[in-house]
This record gives sequence, structure tokens and C-alpha cells, in this order.
Amino acid sequence: MSIAGSTTRHQSLSVKLSIMILASTTLIFLAAFGYNYYASRQLVLKNVQENARNLTQSAVGKIENTLNSVEKPPRYLASLLEQFHYSKQDLLKQIEATVANNEEIFGSTVAFEPHAYDPSRYYFAPYYFKDRGEVKLSYLGSKDYQYFLWDWYMIPRELGRPVWSEPYYDEGGGGIVMSTYSAPFYRNDKGRRIFTGIVTADMSLEWLVDIISHISIYRTGYAFLITQNGVFVTHPDRRLIMRESIFTLAETAGDESLRQIGRKMIRGESGFVSMKQHFTGKKSWMYYAPLSSVGWSIGVIVPEEELFGDIQKLSRTVLMIGGAGFVFLFAVVVFISSTITRPLRELALRATEISRGSLDMELPPTRARDEVGALTHSFEDMRVALKEYISNLKETTAAKERIESELKIARSIQMNFLPKHFPPFPEKQEFEIFAMLESAREVGGDLYDFFLLDDDHLFFSIGDVSGKGVPAALFMAASKMLMKGTAHLDLEPAEILERVNNELCWENDSAMFVTVFCGIFNIKTGELRYSNAAHNPPVLLHASGQAEWLTLPEGFMLGPFEDSRYETRSMVLAPGDMLILYTDGITEAMNAAKELYSEEKLLETVMQRANETAEGLVREIVQSVHDYAGNEPQSDDITLLALIYHGTP
Repeated sequence: MSIAGSTTRHQSLSVKLSIMILASTTLIFLAAFGYNYYASRQLVLKNVQENARNLTQSAVGKIENTLNSVEKPPRYLASLLEQFHYSKQDLLKQIEATVANNEEIFGSTVAFEPHAYDPSRYYFAPYYFKDRGEVKLSYLGSKDYQYFLWDWYMIPRELGRPVWSEPYYDEGGGGIVMSTYSAPFYRNDKGRRIFTGIVTADMSLEWLVDIISHISIYRTGYAFLITQNGVFVTHPDRRLIMRESIFTLAETAGDESLRQIGRKMIRGESGFVSMKQHFTGKKSWMYYAPLSSVGWSIGVIVPEEELFGDIQKLSRTVLMIGGAGFVFLFAVVVFISSTITRPLRELALRATEISRGSLDMELPPTRARDEVGALTHSFEDMRVALKEYISNLKETTAAKERIESELKIARSIQMNFLPKHFPPFPEKQEFEIFAMLESAREVGGDLYDFFLLDDDHLFFSIGDVSGKGVPAALFMAASKMLMKGTAHLDLEPAEILERVNNELCWENDSAMFVTVFCGIFNIKTGELRYSNAAHNPPVLLHASGQAEWLTLPEGFMLGPFEDSRYETRSMVLAPGDMLILYTDGITEAMNAAKELYSEEKLLETVMQRANETAEGLVREIVQSVHDYAGNEPQSDDITLLALIYHGTP
């Protein structure tokens, strides 16, 4: 009886000990499992948000670049139409060149007001468009297609500024779903600006569908695009495109949260939010970001079950392994608890060292095939994977730092091309000159230059290269060097532009171009001989404080066409007169409401600060532009050059 009772008591204690160990282990396991599940869920959400943001911003960058390249030709042609009256043949050539030379533009027209171009014609809107690789011509306007009643014509006419239209199907023009960028132009009649017509650039939305469709995340994640009114432009469900909006879906589902998300999207906000079962039929997460140029917004949808599918699968696996391990542990603890705890203790010590960063720490060798062995192998795999990940991260970080360093060096080299020591000619008391350039990116495409041809003549210039980034910077450097190498007293400014243009046209396969204003200034007499290649007109600030635009000769930009001809004009600056040269980064700077700084505000700013020095006026104008833009990112390079004539001492 005594031995039996002792055995019973001994077995009871073993069971109690096993239960206590298993209960404690269970609590620890569940706590670790719960924390790991929560932390893994948050980490997955963070990674998915970052991945979705990167994918979306990449697509936004591609789309914005394309939209910017589409906007420039119609704005430029509109400015030409305000200055010159083209014959029908010349006008057709301009429109055809706009479509043929711009891959992103599907079609373009110059739509005139009734009887504005030809008093005998009610409709006049020649339309060039691409059809199977060819550029074809048609004429818009009929009783069935009264173009001046369409939004792409009426809205910019009423607003008096260029705008993007809502997507539409153009039955009378291109015959495709498109969006139109429309720029109004005016004619002066006895000092009055009279609206004359619209210059358009049609952009097919098929390339948008292609870009958005390539945004994929996880197995069934997808992206969509809505307009500033919430209408779907692209979506995997083609039944929604151009027929439904995010607000009609919210109204149908009675979901106020979806309506609030739609409002944030059309306001140009970005965010990462959880959604109900509207888009995928399942609970999902969405990242959204704006397209600033047109006021549209991109959304990227990821079903929640795919986000956390691996975590849930891993959790079930861990729970199954844990259950099997606990059953096995219950049988083994009673007999060989010490054998089990010893390797676990060693494994815990090594794992602690690994968690502190000692990734070269070897885990204890084991031949066991139980849970301890499996845990050891898992930790070893984790250690190796973590070590490899950190090594890759170091390499990636070093590569990124190298690229950033190279861009900084490139910017330094580019800025060294430009005169930057002021005053540049302290011994010359006859004039004062100052210039300033702020790039929108690490490197830019604006340029300015000035240098003495002899003791009495100063050559100066300013220019703006098409495009942004490194290509524009290279073209800018080539243009500046050609200008400096060509300019001398034996040539008129027009002849300098003609020679530089022919050099730039040589093997210019990228069709880049640069607008330039240049002049040769006699610092003794105040005589200025100047010429222009499609650049913005300078501001002439008289000593009296009145400012006006300098009248410019006709001239095409440098680079696209060989043998272009330019004209030299001359004038005489009086002592105290100032000439202010600038690029369109000044006048086209936008505030949060997407309103341009404008030439009128530039003229007003110049007259308000008429008593400033050349440097003071340049810095005041730049500060005025920054104050106007507020927190809006700088979209184009800003360049200013001011020249004051003091007269002969």
C-alpha cells in the first residue's frame, strides 16, 4: 500500500508539474503569438501602403510628365496666334506639325469663333488627328457638331485660361474617348482683348488605361482613375467607365464613408484607408493620390484577405505545430524535462545574442527532430535570411547615396557653367547686371549668360530648354557653349541665333528645342541690338518708374528646324532704364488653386519695386513668386536677369 500510494502521489505530482508547465507555456505562447500577429499585421499594412504609394507616385509621375508635354504646344501656338495672323496654309502647317511632332497628342485644332477667321465662314476649325500612323485633316463644325457649344470650347472661353476637359467620346472629331487641353487666344482691337478661339490638344485615354492597368499589387489588387467629378476613367470593370462615379456607388450602397473618401480624392488629397465590400466584393484597403495637372485621382485597391492571407496561414501552421508540440511535451516532460530544457536554454541564449545584432552567432547544433530541432532550424534560417537582408540593404543604401551624390555633382557642374560672381565687372560703372537661377529639379534646363565682347560691348542672353532633368541640362550646356563660342562683334544677334540653331539641329533626334533672347549692349552709348527665338518678351522699366513689354521680332525656337531666320532690332536705353529678362517659370508658377502668377502680376511687381538695384529687384521678384505659390511644389525652373544702364560716368 505504501509503495502504491507513493507511486500514485508521484504520478500525480508529475501530472501537476506537466499541467503547470504546459499552462505557463501556453500563456507565453499565446501572448507571443498575439503580439506577433498584431505586429505582423501592422508591418504588412505599412509595407503595402509604402508599396502602393511608390507604385501610385510612379504612375502619377509618368502621367504628369505626359500631360505637361501635351500642354506646351497648344499654349505656344495660342501665343503665336495672338501675335500673328496666319494664312490658312501656314495655320494648317502649324497644326499638322503639332500633331506629327508630339507622340502624346492624338489630335489638335484651332477652333475660331463664328466669322472670326473668315467673315464668310460660320465654322472654321481645321482638325488634324492620327489615323493608323498617318496624320489626317478634317474640318469641325456643322449643325450636328457645333463645336463652340462643347465643354472643351466653352469652359476655357468663360474662364479665360487653359483647362483640361472632362473625358468624353468625340463623335464629330477624333472618334475616341479622349480628354482635351484647351488654350484660349485673343486679338487686340483698339486696346481691347477680344476672344477669338481655342487651340486644343486631344489626348487619347488608351495610354492611361495601359499605365493604370499595369499597376498591380498582390493577386487581385488593381488600380482605377477618377476625374475631378468622381467619374471613372479607368477600371477593371469596364461597365463603370464613363458611366458611373464613386459617388453613385456610394449612393447605391448607402455608404457615407465611401462618399467622404470620394470627396477627399477629388480635393486632391492622398491617404490609405480601409473600405467596405464595394469594389472587390470583399473588405479591402485603398491608397489614393492626386494627379495635380488635371485634378484627377488614382486609387489602388488591395483585398484584405490577400494582405493578411500569409499571416493567417502562418498563424494556423504555428498553432498546429504548437498543439502537436504541447501534446508531445506533455508526454515527455514527466520523463526527460531536463533534457528538453537544456537545449532550449542554450537556444534562448544564442537567440538573444542574435536579437542584439550578433548575426554571426552560430546556433547550437542539434540532431533532434522534435520541436526543439525544428525551432533551432527555423532560427538558423531566420538568422541567415536576416543577415542577407541587412547586407542587401547596405548595398541598396550605398547605391542610392551614390546616385544622389552624382546628381549633386551634376548640379554643381551645371551651375559652374553660369556666371555667378557679382558684381561681375566692378571696374565698369556704366551698367549693373545681376542674374539668378533656381532649378525645379537637381538639374534643370534654363540658362543665362553674359560677357564682354570688348571694352564697350556686353553680350547677354537667357534661354529655356524644353523638358526637365538631365536631358534638358545637357541640351542647356550645349546651347550655352554654342552661344558663347559664336558671339562676337562681327555678327548681329540674329546671325548668332541662326548659326547656333543650325548647330543644334544637327542630329537632334530627340526634337528638343530652346527659346532664347539675346542682345549686344553698347555700355558707352546705351544702344541695344537684340534678337529673339520664341522667348518671353523682356520687361523694360524706365527711369520714371513706368514699365512696358519690349517689342520683339518674330523668331522660331532653336533646335527643331534648320535654316530658320531671325531679325535684329535696336533701341537706346536712357540712364536709369532697366531691362528684366525671365523664363516662363516665373509667369507660369501656380498657387494652390492652380492659378498662374501671370505676366500682369510680374509687370505690377516690377513697377512696385522700381527703385531697387538689379540684384534687389531680381530677389524681390523671386520672393514674390514663392509667396504666391505658397506650399505648391516648383514645377519649372525660375531664371531672371536684370540689366541697369547708368550712363557714362
